Amino acid sequence: MSELAPAYDPAQVEDRLYRRWTERGDYCADPTSPKPPYSIVIPPPNVTGILTLGHVLNNTIQDILARRARLQGKEVLWLPGTDHAGIATQTVVERTLKKEGSIRHRDDLGREPFLKEIWKWKEKHGGIIIQQLKKLGASCDWSRERFTMDATYSTCVQQVFVDLYQKKLIYRGRRMVNWCPVSRTALSDEEVIMKEQKGLLYHFRVAVSGEKDRFLTIATTRPETIPGDTAIAVNPKDSRYAALIGKQAVRPLPPELPESQRLIPIVGDEHVDMQFGTGVLKVTPAHDPADFAIAQRHQLSSLEVIDASGLMTALAGKQLQGLDRSKARTASVEQLKELGLLEKEEPYMNQVGYSERADVPIEPRLSEQWFLRYPSAEKSRSIVSSSTLRFFPERWTKVYDHWMENLQDWCISRQLWWGHRIPVWYRGDEVRCQIESPGDGWVQDPDVLDTWFSSWLWPFATMGWPEKTPELKKFYPTTDLVTGPDIIFFWVARMIMAGFEYMGELPFRNVYFTGLIRDGKGRKLSKSLGNSPDPLDLISKYGADGLRFGLLRIAPQGADIRYDEKQMEEGRNFANKLWNACRFRQQQGPSDPAADPSRHARTPFADYLLLQLDRLEQDLERLYQGYEFSQVAQTLYTFVWDEFCSRFIETAKADFTNPDSPTRMGTLATADFVLSHILRLLHPFMPFITEELWLTLGLGKTTIQFAAWPKTGEVQFDAANARIAESSYATAEAGRRLRGEFGLSGSSKMKFLLKPAPQFQPTSDDLRTLAKLLQVGSVESTSTPPKAPMSLTPWGELYLPLTGLLDPVQESARIHKEIAATEASRAREVAKLADPKMVAKAPAEKQVEWRRLEQEASEKITRLHEQLKLFTT
Repeated sequence: MSELAPAYDPAQVEDRLYRRWTERGDYCADPTSPKPPYSIVIPPPNVTGILTLGHVLNNTIQDILARRARLQGKEVLWLPGTDHAGIATQTVVERTLKKEGSIRHRDDLGREPFLKEIWKWKEKHGGIIIQQLKKLGASCDWSRERFTMDATYSTCVQQVFVDLYQKKLIYRGRRMVNWCPVSRTALSDEEVIMKEQKGLLYHFRVAVSGEKDRFLTIATTRPETIPGDTAIAVNPKDSRYAALIGKQAVRPLPPELPESQRLIPIVGDEHVDMQFGTGVLKVTPAHDPADFAIAQRHQLSSLEVIDASGLMTALAGKQLQGLDRSKARTASVEQLKELGLLEKEEPYMNQVGYSERADVPIEPRLSEQWFLRYPSAEKSRSIVSSSTLRFFPERWTKVYDHWMENLQDWCISRQLWWGHRIPVWYRGDEVRCQIESPGDGWVQDPDVLDTWFSSWLWPFATMGWPEKTPELKKFYPTTDLVTGPDIIFFWVARMIMAGFEYMGELPFRNVYFTGLIRDGKGRKLSKSLGNSPDPLDLISKYGADGLRFGLLRIAPQGADIRYDEKQMEEGRNFANKLWNACRFRQQQGPSDPAADPSRHARTPFADYLLLQLDRLEQDLERLYQGYEFSQVAQTLYTFVWDEFCSRFIETAKADFTNPDSPTRMGTLATADFVLSHILRLLHPFMPFITEELWLTLGLGKTTIQFAAWPKTGEVQFDAANARIAESSYATAEAGRRLRGEFGLSGSSKMKFLLKPAPQFQPTSDDLRTLAKLLQVGSVESTSTPPKAPMSLTPWGELYLPLTGLLDPVQESARIHKEIAATEASRAREVAKLADPKMVAKAPAEKQVEWRRLEQEASEKITRLHEQLKLFTT
């Protein structure tokens, strides 16, 4: 058996072990296995992506679930893959080609040559994030890796389109859509990010035709769209304007048109907000969803004055034609000024929709698009509200239900080249929907499907649907899904509907939503802010296990995470602590993989550790049931660091150094038994170090990955014996608190005195053990206690003689100073409570806090005065 190195070096362990695991096929799922199944599909990262801390968090949680399931004896399929990411990938490749000087626009190449460039880019760069996930230790079945543009997957996507088309759930229509002028494609509402913008509200006048000197003032944030106005709308209930309904107004732009061509009707519509601006609304049907609805109700025409690239069209007039829409805004305001029709400009905060990918304002635009009426919507809504499918945290259930209650048809077409091309063919007026080409003379629809139209099929399409594969029979529906709440509508809801429509049941049983990782100032992590660390750098510094464990400890369920690199360092320190504890055990002799503490005489400290292990395993079972991964990590940390290392190992040294001790074998057996449990319980979080320790210590002959998960209630211990150790630890804790009150740390020069309780007579071994726990030179028994600080403990009165430890004059001055500061703090809280105005304004919980602070200050002052007596008499 090889010896453990003096220090743990992740670089010497991680690549070696991961290569062994994957080459051996440890993660290849067997659909013919008699084991109960556990399955989870990875949320496919964009093929353009690189690893972020968000990926680390999400995939570590998935790995925890998969590794624990293997330890529980289940046949595990963790299915990986990547998404073709239509807009993102096309944008990246087009930008690269432009930078190289190869093209000015993709049209320069043409569709097929451009797609070849994307495939070349994908083959060269597309696997980066997969390799990074392997560095993290992700135990995916890489033999089943999928890509949403694989030939078989593409056929599956097109087959679903044809089926839904035939069911008349897919249709083509001219609708107002969100348009990205950079990507030049339609976007769904979920792909639009609302941002608060500081803008201007422009007040301009329009003349009422046939009424001399009668003008209407209109307030707008978009004067560049005035040339596209085809009506003026007022509320028929608005007494200021009701009499004007049915008349005409003169649209001011473009001014070069004769007035007869600029006349537009004044219509009455109850949807006009009488309180906004002046209560008069310009109606631009081609460039505003609300205006489009008004136009539909009043049979108004539409004028497109902004084209697909965000440039002004000829209909906008000679002075605006060809201008970018932002520049056209400035130019149109100047036109209004020249015409004497601009009344004023005023600052205005409004919400502007931005393209999620291109990060530019979207343009509402009338466009011919393909739409889907969602299938299986009612089943998909009730499955969550009935708790058949569970969300963690549960609060996302209401968010999901609200969205499902207000479903809007899904715009599934995109004006891109990279993606699944819509399987619809045209020849003259003829239309066919089929996967294969109908033959000569038929032209395929140029649009592709929204990326999410492929990923909503992910749980079953990745397992070979529409064929009835062994994988689908064994592993569908999947067990868990781990994802972010930002795609609850994009992906989660749609997968549920697709699962019911094509598999007849839900696609997963539990959904865990991760939190958002922010920096210490509460900002989202991003490259532009320089606050987003590279996970590979963190792995290099702290090891994959250190990163995984450190991040999970600060990731409470359902809450955003405040990233702190010190926690990653803590993860590494914890790994080192575990390594050193195992190395210390190895130095005592060979480990026994079949260690059974119940066969040996044991110290109270061994039984206490076994009692705590039993409680630990019960706590972990409860926490896993609630998907409380952060609390699982913290509970394991506390047990290993405090119970095993700080307490048990310190007390075990007496047995380890005494070959003749009657409890030595029991202590060794307890150490091996508990370490065997610790390593298995920690393995899902820290796979590398636990495997290395498991094999090197000889606690198992083969990999830890398939060792049995510890079952609750099987640890045997003597509760009465454990209570003796509990009293020892409580006594030591009281001594540490006593020492801390004087700002003293442990030292070999320090000693405590114990006046034993009547029912307790400590042995010399007991006193030596207590001294070790207190990290002091000695603890001595006495019947004549000194004048010294004392704490009442389970063992009796514990005294701390201060002679030689503190200078009486200096300590007296320090205590006087602390009393003054504490009295000042108490006075502040008393003043707040005595001020009627402050009490009236403060919420009840704040007043409770003030009273608590006053009480704590009063108690501290009392203690300080007691301490002062030790130095002034």
